[in-house]
Amino acid sequence: MTDWTAFDAAAATDADARIVDQFVADPQRLSRMSVEAAGLYLDLSKQSWTRAGFEACLDLARSAGVEAARARLFGGEAINSTEGRAVLHPALRAAKGADFHALGEAVSAEVDAVRADMTAYATAVRSGVETGATGKPFRAIVHVGIGGSDLGPRVVWDALRPLDPAIDLRFVANIDPRDMAEALTGLDPETTLVVVVSKTFTTQETLANAEAAKAWLAAGLPEAGRDKHFIGVTAAPDKAKAFGCARTFAFRDWVGGRYSLWSAVSLSCVIALGPDVFDAMLAGAAAMDDHFVSAPLDKNAPVLMALAQVWNVDALNRPARTVAPYAHALRRLPSFLQQLEMESNGKRVHRDGSPVTRQTCPVVFGEPGTNGQHAFFQQIHQGPQVVPAEFVIVAKTHANAPESPLWSNALAQGQALMLGKTTEEARAELKASGADAVEADRLATHKTFPGNRPSTAIVMERLTPETLGALLALYEHKTFVEGVIWDINSFDQWGVELGKVLAKAILKDVAAGGPSEGLDPSTASLLTRLM
Repeated sequence: MTDWTAFDAAAATDADARIVDQFVADPQRLSRMSVEAAGLYLDLSKQSWTRAGFEACLDLARSAGVEAARARLFGGEAINSTEGRAVLHPALRAAKGADFHALGEAVSAEVDAVRADMTAYATAVRSGVETGATGKPFRAIVHVGIGGSDLGPRVVWDALRPLDPAIDLRFVANIDPRDMAEALTGLDPETTLVVVVSKTFTTQETLANAEAAKAWLAAGLPEAGRDKHFIGVTAAPDKAKAFGCARTFAFRDWVGGRYSLWSAVSLSCVIALGPDVFDAMLAGAAAMDDHFVSAPLDKNAPVLMALAQVWNVDALNRPARTVAPYAHALRRLPSFLQQLEMESNGKRVHRDGSPVTRQTCPVVFGEPGTNGQHAFFQQIHQGPQVVPAEFVIVAKTHANAPESPLWSNALAQGQALMLGKTTEEARAELKASGADAVEADRLATHKTFPGNRPSTAIVMERLTPETLGALLALYEHKTFVEGVIWDINSFDQWGVELGKVLAKAILKDVAAGGPSEGLDPSTASLLTRLM
């Protein structure tokens, strides 16, 4: 078990330390708490730790056995202990000819084969060699999935899509029929490919949407060749074929849903962006893998990111974190991270089943930077709760556009969170602007900023396939390290299941015409009202 003694002692002494003062106390703070890896630059010097707190966090990582756990992850051991599975998403982005094993079974040759099949199929679709039932080339893709089968490919497409794509890629996740209706509007069945992504091919929402898409295709296409418009991506290929998929692309049970974007789950993106773009993203992720495996803990980007979060949550009792990407193309990153982190580490028991005695994953939320500034940034600057912030900054977001107004806002927000503004400073500013003494006294406290609020900056020159891959892999490994320190299983998601089971029971009640015996009064009343 992790030894928290030194960590807690440092927390007690650091609780009231001001971040800005630490740059004077430790002249090497910036170099000590920043790192470059795989095209990314991370600055954690505005985090709420003194040098002693920083060192205590590193000791915590050593005590928790992060390095040994990392070796087990990359070695393909059953680190998903509740399901007896390896967790080998790094194998999906390794260079051709790698030698990964899952529970002793060699898997890299299979990964290479599936990747080659994806490339061949994507190339055929893009070139017009692969056509639909009426011989027309595909010009649109409807990607049907939910959770990790949706969020990963969706964040990739938004980040890397050209302004005028040759293939129109649309996503459907919500079981609300409106989502599918919006996706299909304006599309021609003759030129539309439907890609259904489901690990088990039993997910209720995905199958309902897939049925709707299949009916739409049936209404607009001849039966002969219609199945060419319906592709499955799954770990259960027999079920996909039985459902009507002409062709399936497989991934294995050692690929967790929220870690699966590197697999055939992103087939839609491989087609719409091109295999070369997808391969470059894999290479960027593999570069971050190499860094994570080889860098010492005190200069290891995922480890330092994880330690900053553990420090804020467990040392300073800060149960939320905001992520603000200062790049429109990364607008879905906060949603992606919500699932990655909260589904992975939102756990209440240790790996041995005993209850946790400390906080685990915080609430993760966010919006693109300047949008968020005009929404929830008010709270993170002046609210009573301290919410650590993460700024993802792209130096050049678009050709021939002046980016400095964008990234200057990111820099200013981090600076303002750290420095704040005292009541005396606010009063002086009011007087300088012409307010009399009474008015200055009345308004000064309203314009006071407590400051001493932490942030991390992640900077890249441009958002490329390589830097996107590195960024997403950084967060994956960060999440893993946190799970090791908290001694929880980051790779199951039992919390998703109970609601699904109860939803099926409620649907049986609907079919039966009313609430079943023993249903609680509130749910029974709501069911009756909605029928």
